[in-house]
Order: sequence, then structure tokens, then C-alpha cells
Amino acid sequence: MKNICYTLLIAVVLSSCSEYQKALKSEDIATKFKMGTDLYEAEKYGKANRLFAQIVPQYRGKPQAEKLMYMYSNSFYNMKDYYLAGYQFERFADQYPKSEKAEEASFLGAKSFYKLSPVYSKEQKETKVAIEKLQMFINNYPDSQYLPEANALIKELDYKLEKKAFEIAKLYNKIANFESADYEASIKAFDNFLIEYPGTSFREDAMYYRFDSAFKLGINSIERKRQDRLNTAVKYYNAFNKAYPQSQYTAEVERMNKELQAAIETYSTKS
Repeated sequence: MKNICYTLLIAVVLSSCSEYQKALKSEDIATKFKMGTDLYEAEKYGKANRLFAQIVPQYRGKPQAEKLMYMYSNSFYNMKDYYLAGYQFERFADQYPKSEKAEEASFLGAKSFYKLSPVYSKEQKETKVAIEKLQMFINNYPDSQYLPEANALIKELDYKLEKKAFEIAKLYNKIANFESADYEASIKAFDNFLIEYPGTSFREDAMYYRFDSAFKLGINSIERKRQDRLNTAVKYYNAFNKAYPQSQYTAEVERMNKELQAAIETYSTKS
């Protein structure tokens, strides 16, 4: 009995494959459309996509073109080919702005760019493009059912950009521990970060590392620049202490401030 079932299964599979191959080679676009649709509905997106790709030009301007172009675009999305999915969904939305699928296509097109966004440590060109595409979708469809998800995706992408910028600034601080001349670059990097991302979740850390860099620059400064740099460090200490009086960094910050005050007193005595 098992052998009979196995034989029947093989026969069905071979027959299905044979029909698919025939459809691929056929000149009949209606056959390709019908089998492609059946495969798409069976979630066999790769096979459906191959058939759709053969007939898209021939259906341009025909009544079935709208359905075909949506399935073609969505097959790329389900195949995880997000470059082509984003492109095809944008084409669909432009060509069929009054379609009942236009809103969904616009959202999935924007979401395709989100899918292309890399980890924060890599170049973030795709992340910025994704934010622009999602914001454009929100502007075009302010009452969309996809609005909560679109906002959540933008928030996630914004965080990724913040994380990238913060880690770059932090790297300056790390490098400066070996090359004291880079402490100024570290301070500048954190200043720029705090200006660009005023509501960042990394604000406390950024203000701490900025003070840390200013402290080390002042303590290790050459004589003629020492007073100004020590005063700058005090300014950053006051800013941090005012913003975060009960910080996870409080003990270390107070230790550095005591050393800073001692250095200022020593410098004043010498002067």
C-alpha cells in the first residue's frame, strides 16, 4: 500500500512539473497567466514569478494587467527579493493610483526598503531611504490601517541611525585614550550628536563620554591651553550633573570632578 501511495505521489509531482515546464515554453499568455495565478495562490511564488515575468509586457494596457502586476510585485516580496519588490510596488502604485490595492502596494513598497536596511554598524544609506519612503507613505495615507506599523518601522530605523552616530562618537573617545590629540574630535562628535538627536535614548551616555573626553583633555593639556580646557571640562560636568544628578555614572563623574577641581586649584596657585 505504501509503495502504491509513493508511486502515485511521484506521478502527481512529475505531472505537475511537466505542466509547469509546458507552460513556461508555451506561447499562450493566457495559459501562463492561469498557471501563474494558481501557483501564486498556492504560495509557490518563485515558479509563479517566472511565468509572470514572461507575460508582463504582453498584458500592459489589458484589463488583467492590474491583478498581474500586483501578484508579480508581491511574488518578489515573498521571495525576499526586496530590491525588486520595492521597485515593482512603486510602479504599481504609480500606474494604478485608484486601485483598491494601491495603499497596500505603497506600504509594502516602503516596507521593502525597510527590509533592506542593514545592521547599525554598516553604511546606513538604505536606512535613510527607507525612512523617506515610509514617511512619504504616511503623508500620502494619513488614515491608513498600516499607519501604526509604518510609525513603528520609522522609530526602529531612527534608533538605528542614533546608535550608529553614537557608536562613531564613542569610537573617537576610545581612540583618544591612545592619542590625546583626538579628545577634541571626541568632544565635537558628542556635541554634534546631542544637537542632531536631542531626544535620544543615548543622551546620558553621550553627555558622560563628552565630559570624560573634556576631563582627559584638560588634565593632559599643554600649559598654555590648560586653563581654558579645564574650564570647559567644568562646564560639561555641570551640564551632566544638572541633567542626571542620580546617574549610573555619578560615582565616576564625581571622582573626575574632584581631580578636575584639584587641577584648577593647582593651576591657579602656579599662576
